[in-house]
Amino acid sequence: MNDTENDKRLKRLKYRANHRGIKEMDIILGKFADEMLESLTQKELDDFEALLLENDRDLLVWFTKEAEFPIVQLEEIFDSVSKHMNADTHHA
Repeated sequence: MNDTENDKRLKRLKYRANHRGIKEMDIILGKFADEMLESLTQKELDDFEALLLENDRDLLVWFTKEAEFPIVQLEEIFDSVSKHMNADTHHA
């Protein structure tokens, strides 16, 4: 993937992360995308993109730990977003 394609992908992912159906997901996913996407590997970007395909209500339940995150293939990126979210709330 060349730089132009990668830049377009990052912009698209940031937009999708910041424009969800639920404000809490805009905050959690958007903040992670805005602050972390440039440092992710291609596999991590692929996983983040797959995570964005999940339903907002399900994501909210998983991020608030009301239910266990069930998608084994995406556990690493989910954990990264969760850690980022938790680190951010401790600094607020």
